[in-house]
Amino acid sequence: MGKPHVVVIPYPAQGHVISVMELSQNLAKQGIKINFKVDENGLIHLLSVPDGLEDGEDRNQLGKLTESLYQVMPTQPKELIHKVNGLNDDKISCVLVDIGMGLALDVAAELGIPTVGLWPAAVLQLAVLLKVPKLIDDGLIDENGNTYLVLF
Repeated sequence: MGKPHVVVIPYPAQGHVISVMELSQNLAKQGIKINFKVDENGLIHLLSVPDGLEDGEDRNQLGKLTESLYQVMPTQPKELIHKVNGLNDDKISCVLVDIGMGLALDVAAELGIPTVGLWPAAVLQLAVLLKVPKLIDDGLIDENGNTYLVLF
């Protein structure tokens, strides 16, 4: 068996990509082959997955980008994984996924590849997102995100 081989799938927003790229570079320095971007050692390779938006569409509209990603995500990671595994003998040993791209976790699990979820954004944001169902149950927000909580 060759060196460990990780496919990294960040959410395509600057703060997510930069954080996950830094982690990927550190993993590559430890001898782990990363499919993400090319560096001088050839340990990190850039792969692209279509985001579903047309050329010229504004990718800064995160709601529109996320909606489009969720339409293409069920098929794209599977095709990417099969493509990467077919390129060489170093089969993918792990898929590291930005939680913002959570559907890729399901794809890797379906293919029997170990996964790691990463949240590169602020931990407070994650804590709030994880509590949304309870906030809805408690009547503090509704299903549309309208809040009834008053902060002083």
